[in-house]
Amino acid sequence: MRSSPGAPRYRFSGFTLSPARRTMVRDGRELPLIPRYFDLLVLLVERRNEAVSRGDILDTVWSDVVVTDGALSQAVRILRRTLGDDSRSPTLIRTVQRYGYRFIGDGVIEEPDDAVPATEPRAPVQPDANASMEQAVAALLADDADDAEDADVRRRQAAETLHQLGTAEALERLNRRKGHAVARAYLRETRWDVPGAGPVPLIGHPGWIAAARVLFLLRIRRAAGVAGRRWAGAAAGGAIAGTVAGFLGALALRFGPASTAGNGLLVVLPILGTAIGGVAAAGVGGGLAAAEAAFRAWRRLALVVAGATSGLAVGATAHFLGQLVLEGLFGRGLSPLTGAVEGMVLGSAVGLGYGLATPVAEGGMASPHGLARVRVALLTGFSCAAAAGLLGWSGRFLGAMSLEFMAQTFPGSQVGLAPLARLLGESEPGVWTRVAISVFEGLMFGSGLAAGLTRRPR
Repeated sequence: MRSSPGAPRYRFSGFTLSPARRTMVRDGRELPLIPRYFDLLVLLVERRNEAVSRGDILDTVWSDVVVTDGALSQAVRILRRTLGDDSRSPTLIRTVQRYGYRFIGDGVIEEPDDAVPATEPRAPVQPDANASMEQAVAALLADDADDAEDADVRRRQAAETLHQLGTAEALERLNRRKGHAVARAYLRETRWDVPGAGPVPLIGHPGWIAAARVLFLLRIRRAAGVAGRRWAGAAAGGAIAGTVAGFLGALALRFGPASTAGNGLLVVLPILGTAIGGVAAAGVGGGLAAAEAAFRAWRRLALVVAGATSGLAVGATAHFLGQLVLEGLFGRGLSPLTGAVEGMVLGSAVGLGYGLATPVAEGGMASPHGLARVRVALLTGFSCAAAAGLLGWSGRFLGAMSLEFMAQTFPGSQVGLAPLARLLGESEPGVWTRVAISVFEGLMFGSGLAAGLTRRPR
C-alpha cells in the first residue's frame, strides 16, 4: 500500500498524517512508524466512516505476505501506544469485536498536502530514562509461568520499550542475568516492529542456543496455523501437478510410436503421479512453510536448507519404502530408484528458486497475487527443472526413469518409455530422453508446489 503524491493529508488530535510524504508529525516532531504500521493507520483514517475488517486490512497492508492475526493485533497495539490511545477506553482506534477495527477520532481535517509543518530534532532522553530501562528490563526478565499469554504480551511490550530506549544498552544490561536468553529472543523478535531498533545478534553470545530455541518456538507457535494451511496448499499443488504430468506422460506412452500400452495407463499414471507429487510436495512444502514462519533475517538461506533437508528425508523414506515393497513382492530391490540424493538436490533447488523469486525484505510468508504468483511458480519450476536436468544428465533416476528401470527389470510391463524416446529422436531411452523427462518432471513439481504454497489462506 503506497499513497500517490497527490493524496491529501489528515489532521486530528494534534497529529498531522501525510500519506504522500509518509510522515506523522505531532508538536513539530516526526513520530517514527515502520512502513506497514504507517500504511495501517492511513487505511483506518481514510476509511474512518466504517469498520475495516481484519481480512481487508491483511489484504491491503500485508498484500504480499501472510501474517497471523497476532501480528495485526501487535500492529494495532503499537499504533495505539504511538498515538497515546488506550484500548480500554479508546478515542482513536476502536476494536470491533469479531470483525476488525475502526478509526473513531473526532474532527479529522482533510486538506491538500502542500506543506507539512517542519519537524524538530527529537527531544533529548529524559532524566528518568535509566529508571524506565530498569523497569523494562525487570518486566522482560520476570517469570510469569502461571499466565503464559499475558507474560508473552508483557515481554513484547518491555522489549519494544527497550528498543526505543536503546537496543545496545539493553543488551548490555541483560547479559548473563537470569533469564537473559529468553529476553534476547524477545528483543530479536520485536526489533522488526520498532523503527530504529538496533541489531540483536544471537550466535556467539552467552546462552545463544537457548535464545535461538525460544525464538524459534515463539515464531512457530504464532504462525503454526497459517504455516499448516500453506503446507496443505503446497501438498495440493504438488498433487495437481503430478496428476497433470502423469496424464501427459500416459498420453505420450499410449499413443506414441509403436506403443503397446493399454488404455488403463491413462488412469494408472495420473493416480501414481498424484500420489508421488502430493507426498513429495507435502514433505518439501512443509519444510519451506516452517522456514518462512521461523526465519526472517536469513530467509533465503533457511529456505534452501529446509528444502534440502525435507527433500532428503522424503527421498530417503520413499527409497526405503519402495525397496521394501519390491523385495516383499518380487524378492529383490532396485538400487537406482529415486532416493535421498535426488530428494536433497530437488528440495534445495525448490527452496533456492522460491527464495529468489520472493524477495521479502522483512521476512515472512510470501503471498504474491495474479501474474506475480505465476512468475514465482515458473521461476521456482525453472530452478527445480535445471536441478532435475543435471540429475538426469548425471545418470540419476527420477520418477519416470525409475518406472522405465522397473519396466526393463520386470518383463511384461506396459510403462516402458520407448514410445516417448522415439518422439524425442532416440530409438531407446537414452541420455536425452532421461534429461528431457527429468526437466519436465522438475518443472511440473516446482511450479505446482510454489503455486500451492503461495495460495493466500483465509
